[in-house]
Amino acid sequence: MDNVFETGKSSCEIIKDKLRQHFDGKIVRKDLTKKIKEGANVPIYVLEFLLGQYCSSDDDEVIKQGVQNVKRILADNFVRPDEAQKILSRLRSRGSHTVIDMITVNLNMRDNIYQADFSNLGIRGIPIADEYPEKYDRLLCGGIWCIVQLSYEYIEEEKKNGTPIRITKLTPIQMPHIDIEDLKQGRQAFTKEEWLEVMLRSIGMEPDELSYREKWLLLTRMLPLVENNFNFCELGPRSTGKSHLYKEISPNSILVS
Repeated sequence: MDNVFETGKSSCEIIKDKLRQHFDGKIVRKDLTKKIKEGANVPIYVLEFLLGQYCSSDDDEVIKQGVQNVKRILADNFVRPDEAQKILSRLRSRGSHTVIDMITVNLNMRDNIYQADFSNLGIRGIPIADEYPEKYDRLLCGGIWCIVQLSYEYIEEEKKNGTPIRITKLTPIQMPHIDIEDLKQGRQAFTKEEWLEVMLRSIGMEPDELSYREKWLLLTRMLPLVENNFNFCELGPRSTGKSHLYKEISPNSILVS
């Protein structure tokens, strides 16, 4: 409360200023996520990466333009499994195309090369430069969502052994690795109560509407995401959000119904 009195700002504004100062480029407006999510069948963490790139501003005009850019990128580049052949046809006719897809990389020991598999696009064994799996090792551990520039060049002499598709550039959408020291350093600028609000808003909850006990109950639900061998049982009727958190908050959690 002292901070509010001294600066004339609400606690919400103080937290927002601190986030801008210490985690710029890693924060998004959840209302924008919800607005676009309703019309796009895309994981929330993919949306939030794009919003963080194009809507990291307090200027309404910049945000409006950024939202339009995100919608356009999703419409042009996000691969739906039922449209995979249409995307491949477009790649063939244009010679190049950029896609958003889940990429998994494997080491082909016979040929001593890395090869990428595209989940939604449905293509496998696409050669990929060593620098990508070496730099983003999570490509080798179940895969991550990426923005990938592809090229298409059919060469008659290589038709038996190769593929005409090549990866020109790959940019991870999910965080390929987490700098825990950077996170700890930024965390030091927040009080315990402020960080509690940050964590709750990160999962789409508004802490101002919750009691202190309710805030901690919601955080308790996330213990299985950070604690090894932690057994947790949730009881409740259908459609009350028991599975929603685990399904949407992280690409690393696997929900078995």
